[in-house]
Amino acid sequence: MAQRTRTFTPQQLGLMVKAARMYHEQNMSQADIADKLNVSQSRVSRWLTDAVREGIVRTIVVAPAGTESDLEDAVAAKYGLRAVVIADLQTDDEGSIIRGIGAAAAGYLEVTLTGGNRVGLSSWSSTLLATVDAMSPRNVKSAESIVQVIGGVGNPEVQVRATHLADRLATVTKGTPRYLPAPGIVSSRGGRDALLEDPFVAEVAADWDRLDTLLVGIGSIEPSPLLRESGNSLNESNLKALAASGAVGDICLRFFDRHGALVESDLNDRVLGISPEQMLNVDRRIGIAGGARKYAAIRAAVEGNWINVLITDKKTALSLESDKAP
Repeated sequence: MAQRTRTFTPQQLGLMVKAARMYHEQNMSQADIADKLNVSQSRVSRWLTDAVREGIVRTIVVAPAGTESDLEDAVAAKYGLRAVVIADLQTDDEGSIIRGIGAAAAGYLEVTLTGGNRVGLSSWSSTLLATVDAMSPRNVKSAESIVQVIGGVGNPEVQVRATHLADRLATVTKGTPRYLPAPGIVSSRGGRDALLEDPFVAEVAADWDRLDTLLVGIGSIEPSPLLRESGNSLNESNLKALAASGAVGDICLRFFDRHGALVESDLNDRVLGISPEQMLNVDRRIGIAGGARKYAAIRAAVEGNWINVLITDKKTALSLESDKAP
């Protein structure tokens, strides 16, 4: 029993316990309890409050089967994350993991997007595609705007997919889409700066400082087969150079090492997209990724504070909690 914070007579304690049992065990209303005990309803309300404060009534939360709240809390606490959402998947198949994580992310977004959110969206990610495909159109507006934060990566077909991703999320949230009509990587810093001076590009880029939510995939240094086949702009020599510099993964083509520190390379001057500083200034940064192939990148992303909300699979979460790669 908790230590008493106030002194009560035996009669007061007896009535407090009686009122608490009527309310919590017999499901009686406060008005009915007041009539039964011949006291005012306000007094019953005070008794019920005191019963909780004094430890007479104790509330416990029992997580139903299929939820992973303890593991979610443990991972969040270890890495200083705002929230962790885990999809309990009994598979190592990458396609199944992507779909399962996408479904979990869709559920999270449907609950937490409030209608006024300005959402930044990276242009290419299998998990993001799975997420928006799993979301159901709402009858009410759940986002103010959906803003592309990096140009389409790769060949023209990929840029069409990037536009489709933003368009689909805008449709299900009823937010206003803001497309970035440009490639994700250009040949030089001068080329990037010239594109940023284009009025249409500049208008979208200005929105990056006003985002309150960022929705991103987490890439490994080794591209997925889907991304490689789609015309990924980084060739083998670029990737080998990044790996030699210690890169393990990226978010929006900003590559980081195993501790989450930005890897310096000329690529940073050629990316047409949100800067690392702008990313870190976004209040809620949601990363959606999982699977053994991406473990090192996911761990680095949370350690480096690139994201503060993680949506992943159970095996990845267990590995993060134990700090042992799968």
